[in-house]
Amino acid sequence: MHELTNEIERIVKEESGRIVATLLGVCKDFELAEDAIQEALIVALDRWPRDGLPDNPGAWLTTTARRKLIDRLRREQTGARKYLELAHDQAVLSDESDMFDDFDETSFKDDRLRLIFTCCHPALSLEAQVALTLRTLGGLTTREIARAFLVPEPTLAQRLVRTKRKIRDAGIPYRVPPDHLLPERTAAVFTVIYLIFNEGYSATSGDALVRGPLCTEAIRLGRALTDLMPDEPEALGLLALMLLHDSRRSTRVDGSGNLVLLEDQDRSSWDRPQIAEGVSLVEGVLRRGRPGYYQLQAAIAACHAEAASPDDTDWAQIAALYKLLGRISRSPVVDLNHAVAVAMSDGIEAGLQLVEQLGCDGSLKDYHLFHAARADLLRRLGRYAEAAQAYEQALGLVENKMESRYLRRRLDEVRDGASAP
Repeated sequence: MHELTNEIERIVKEESGRIVATLLGVCKDFELAEDAIQEALIVALDRWPRDGLPDNPGAWLTTTARRKLIDRLRREQTGARKYLELAHDQAVLSDESDMFDDFDETSFKDDRLRLIFTCCHPALSLEAQVALTLRTLGGLTTREIARAFLVPEPTLAQRLVRTKRKIRDAGIPYRVPPDHLLPERTAAVFTVIYLIFNEGYSATSGDALVRGPLCTEAIRLGRALTDLMPDEPEALGLLALMLLHDSRRSTRVDGSGNLVLLEDQDRSSWDRPQIAEGVSLVEGVLRRGRPGYYQLQAAIAACHAEAASPDDTDWAQIAALYKLLGRISRSPVVDLNHAVAVAMSDGIEAGLQLVEQLGCDGSLKDYHLFHAARADLLRRLGRYAEAAQAYEQALGLVENKMESRYLRRRLDEVRDGASAP
C-alpha cells in the first residue's frame, strides 16, 4: 500500500504541469486548477489501490480533475459569462493542444517547452515567472524553489500566491506567444530549465543526492530549446553546461551511497562522449564573441571536465572566468565560487579572506554551502576548532541526507584533529 501511494504521488508530480495547463485553458485561475488536481488525487488514492492503476494514469487524472473543476464552477453559479466561457472552451477539455491555437506548429515541436514559454509571461517579474513555472510545470516544490532563490520558504510561498492572484485579477492571458515575442521570455525560460537541472543534480532534500529524471528532462528541454533557437548563444551555452555537469553524475556517489567531491571522483568513469559534445558546443559558441552567463559557466565546467587529474585543473582560469561571470550577473553564489577558485589558485588564505568578506552582509547566512566552503578552507589550514563550528552551521541548514552524512564525517574529522596533541 505504501509503495502504491508513493507511485501515485510520483505520477501526480510528473503529470501536474500538463494537467494544470489543461485546466487553465478553462478557468484561467491557478488556485481553482490546483484545487481540482488535489480533488482528483483524493479520488485516485481511494480508487487505485482497489481497482489498480489505469492504463494511462495521466489521462485519468486529467479527466477526473476536469470534471471536478466543472462541478465546482457550476456549484458556484458564476453567471452567464462564465458558462459562455466554459462552453467556448469545451474543446480544451478534450484536447490539451487546443489551448495553443495561436502558435505556429512549425515553431514548437516540444509540448513541455511550449508550456514553459506560455507560463513565462512578461507581465510578471522575472522572479515571479521563474518561480511560478518551476512550481507549476517543473515538478519542484516550494521548498526547492526557495532554496534556488536563497529566500525562506514562507517568503517564496507568499510570492507564489501573489503571482497567481495577479494573473487572475489582471486577466493575464495564458497562451503560447508568437515567434516574434519569444525573445522577451527567453531569460526566464533559460532560468527555469537550469534550475530544474540543478535540483536534479543536487537535490534539496531527501535520501538521494541526485534526481536523475530531472537532469535528463532538463537536458532534453535544452536540446529542444536549441532546436527552436539555433542562433541563440545562451541556449547553446546552457545545453553545454548541463551536458558537462551531467557527465559526472554517476561518480558523485560511491558504492556505499556516500557523497564524493569533484577532486575525489573517478575521472575514468566520466561520460567522455558527453564531455566532448559539451566542450565542442562551448568552444563553438564562445567564438561568436557574445559571452553570456551560461556560456561562461559552461567554460568553467569544461575546465574541470578536461583536467586529467585534480592537480591539472586550471584554477587560475576558473577564477578569472568566475570574476567575469560576476560582472555579468551579480550573485553571492557566484562570488562564493570565485572565492573558492581563488583559494585553489592563489592560496587558501587569500580565498578564505574573500569568503569571510562575503559573510559580512548576511546574504549567505542561510546557505549551507557557504558554511561548508568556509569550513573546508579552515580545515585545509588546520584551524580545526573554527572548522568544526562552520561544519555545525552547515549541518544545521542542510536538508539532503547524503550531504548531511558527508558534513558529519568532516565534522568528526576536524574534531579529532582539534583534540589531537
